[in-house]
Amino acid sequence: MARSAGQILEAVQNETMRFRLAALLAVLGSSYALIACASHPGMESRPLERQAGQPPASTSKGTRGEGVPAFWIRPGYRVELVADVPNARFLETDDKGNLYVTRPDAGDIWTLRLKNGKWQKVGTFTSGRATVHGMHFVDGWLWFTTSGGVFKGRDTNGDGVADEIQDICPEGSLPHGGHWWRSIFVVKDGFFTSIGDASNISDLRSSDREKIWFYSLDGKTKRLWSSGIRNTEKLRYRPGTTELYGWDQGSDNYGKGFGEQTGRMQPITDQIPPEEFNLYVEGGFYGHPFIMGNGVPRQEWLNKPGVDIIQLANDNRMPARASGPHWAADGWCWLTRPGLGADLKGDCLVAFHGSWNRVHKAGYRIERVLIDKVTGQPIGEQMLVGCLTDDERVLARPVDCTELPDGSILWSDDQFGKIYRLSLAK
Repeated sequence: MARSAGQILEAVQNETMRFRLAALLAVLGSSYALIACASHPGMESRPLERQAGQPPASTSKGTRGEGVPAFWIRPGYRVELVADVPNARFLETDDKGNLYVTRPDAGDIWTLRLKNGKWQKVGTFTSGRATVHGMHFVDGWLWFTTSGGVFKGRDTNGDGVADEIQDICPEGSLPHGGHWWRSIFVVKDGFFTSIGDASNISDLRSSDREKIWFYSLDGKTKRLWSSGIRNTEKLRYRPGTTELYGWDQGSDNYGKGFGEQTGRMQPITDQIPPEEFNLYVEGGFYGHPFIMGNGVPRQEWLNKPGVDIIQLANDNRMPARASGPHWAADGWCWLTRPGLGADLKGDCLVAFHGSWNRVHKAGYRIERVLIDKVTGQPIGEQMLVGCLTDDERVLARPVDCTELPDGSILWSDDQFGKIYRLSLAK
């Protein structure tokens, strides 16, 4: 028997509701109890991740140098304050013992050198470059980006100031703004660069945004490498391979459409989506803005013209590892030396900048990602330094980390303008 238009509409609405519920339950899993809290207005939102992910201060058994806040430090490790650099963001070292620090608000890159246990400024490598961000030192040149350009410079007389700078992609020639942090990774026959979403969940498939591009070394030709990224700030090969990895930050406000009370009772948004550690392959699609984390669709795109959510979900590549929701993975590095312990060699260290819109803060840490020595796959995580107090006071907002020749790690804090050194405790 033929159905009336009203019956057909009701069936479509019911199917849509079932699809939304299935997508939600698929990701929440054992966190279903958090959803129940939404039906009790007086109940406090207490994300499980917050309880399990931030150990109490009493368990911190590492050591701190002079001037270091009361970080949570894993036993066997030491944190020292080694530099004061306002707005310290990304870090890079060269083959002459220099440390470069980007300061996007000031629009410059500082050159620092180690003297008497502290990193001290010797010069301004370049200035007048608002949103300066990514760096990679290769064959005597420091490659660096702004939101809208790619450049390389070199210091030939050792004064810490660039004597020559070349415009590879001139300022303003590339998409910029929005999630403006442009990555850079240089290889022998070209370089990778990316920029993320202009907002939160924009459909920018027809633009150059939300993509990783591979350019020729002169910047004149390019080809698409990967798409569907939201905000990947740094790219690097896994050591000994040509496997291109990066951390991508998840989207915001997933629970808004389910009726959350933003900033007060948001148990869905607070847990979804995770941060993604992605292996970026040529031609790979990584979901954004349609598919999040471990394959969960965003409800905003259901039944939208030109959006085949099932096909997009089928095309989506899952992350190599999903980490804490809204932890904001900024910079990271591979551990190529045994300076933090022989068992850490080959692992990844990531700076989680910390959440900005969760009911309870999360992230704010230097995290070890364990890599299986046989398969090369991420298999777990371990916090080495935590920068939240038990009452969620922020002691630092980690931004980037880089490995020194002795295997110790420098990491930056842009909120208080500091650079710290992480090493084994003696």
